[in-house]
Amino acid sequence: MSSKIRAAITGVNGWVPEYKLTNQELERMVDTNDEWIRTRTGIKERRILKGERKGTSEIVVNSIKGLLEKTNTDPNDVELLILATVTPDMVFPDTANTACDLLGMKNAFAYDINAACSGFIFALATGAKFIQSGMYKKVIVAGADKMSSIVDYTDRATCVIFGDGGGAVLLEPTESGHGIIDEIFKGDGSGRQYLHMKAGGSLKPPSHASIDAREHFVFQDGRPVFKAAVKGMTSTVEQLLKRNGLNKEDINWLIPHQANQRIINSVASILDFPVERVPVNIHKYGNTTGGTIPLCLWEWEEKFNKGDNIILTAFGGGFTWGSIYLKWAY
Repeated sequence: MSSKIRAAITGVNGWVPEYKLTNQELERMVDTNDEWIRTRTGIKERRILKGERKGTSEIVVNSIKGLLEKTNTDPNDVELLILATVTPDMVFPDTANTACDLLGMKNAFAYDINAACSGFIFALATGAKFIQSGMYKKVIVAGADKMSSIVDYTDRATCVIFGDGGGAVLLEPTESGHGIIDEIFKGDGSGRQYLHMKAGGSLKPPSHASIDAREHFVFQDGRPVFKAAVKGMTSTVEQLLKRNGLNKEDINWLIPHQANQRIINSVASILDFPVERVPVNIHKYGNTTGGTIPLCLWEWEEKFNKGDNIILTAFGGGFTWGSIYLKWAY
């Protein structure tokens, strides 16, 4: 009997812009202070993509360029690119397509996924299915957002949270037992009232009125989002462990979406999971939405060992949430 084909992550790379927006700088922009921001979010600074005509594709292209170099992959060998983003360069065409053109990935087809902060893990599972089916051998999954493009820098509740950045992974088939093993995803569209962007879509196209009303920015009602995020991430992690006959001692790393330090602490506490095995970089980058999990994978890559059991978990606007269980392949 042949072994089961799984999709393994065989390389990871991240990229963030150079410009650091510190809490001290935000103090001069809105009524806030460093201590308030750090105690409520855990964030000290976030990266901002500066410059004319630089969109999310800038982050995607830089992430993937480094990934192709690291993994010694020919751009022409990539068959599919899936990008998780809520800040595409344009409404259409999809930013993944633009990135393929800029990277010279002539043989790949590409599309974007929008599941807010859960986008990367949703995209990762989607890419894995193309590998598992035997259709493709090289799939890139990226998560990137230029959140500064949809953040209201007069709204102190949201402007302190978000940053720009992202990363990408290469997926390839393996029969070694490593790779993506299981996932649990959930959604609840009634949560949209608590976390959304009011205008810019077909429901409320851009107009003078929508711009004057500042409706082209992130709106978030923090308290219900916080509660739903903690519940959603912990419950799907618990279900994954149970379904795969694992306990928390079997998991080497729990990698949560970097939304807020207090959410991360609450999830680790409820799961009774040791904090030293929960990668955190929100203090440096803020919430980069689709970018947070690939950025964590990139920064912790050297600490992972082949065969490590890793759980990725995320929660995003929509609401969307879920967790992935994988075995590290290198």
